Amino acid sequence: MEKLKVLITKAQIQKKVKELAESLSRDYSKNDYIILICNLKGAFIFLADLCRKIKVPLCIDFIATSSYEGTESTENVRIIKDLKMNIMGKDIIIVEDIVDTGYTLAYIIEYLKLHHPKSIKVCTLLDKKCKRKVEIPIDYTGFIIDNRFVVGYGLDYNERYRELEYIAELSR
Repeated sequence: MEKLKVLITKAQIQKKVKELAESLSRDYSKNDYIILICNLKGAFIFLADLCRKIKVPLCIDFIATSSYEGTESTENVRIIKDLKMNIMGKDIIIVEDIVDTGYTLAYIIEYLKLHHPKSIKVCTLLDKKCKRKVEIPIDYTGFIIDNRFVVGYGLDYNERYRELEYIAELSR
């Protein structure tokens, strides 16, 4: 039977989302607008809360990738849903739920570079640095976590637990 242990509360998440939004608003205050690119599905709840707190004009687009087999990330990343917007010459912020090995994010960054944006930055709610296999720049980080399998606030296990308002460690 699966067990959940709360690691990050709803209040802690909301406080951190506000801080990240303030940093993004400050850093992009002189821009016409920014484009937030959400990697589906896990980051959609984080994106929804984050975009409502950012105080600069923005647009949103979505990309979806596949790189997991069960609970493990693989090096085999593929895009299963592409962008709809033209990002050429635009400031892009990739919004991620969690960065662990870095394979998926590195792939997305290289893919987006092919579209010649002005800049690409990364904003992640969770950073699991201890699992990193590929060094990638993370410009805005919510929480650094150790090597635990986490669910909630958009993160899932077999499509379950996304609806939780907190982040929990899942154990079996």
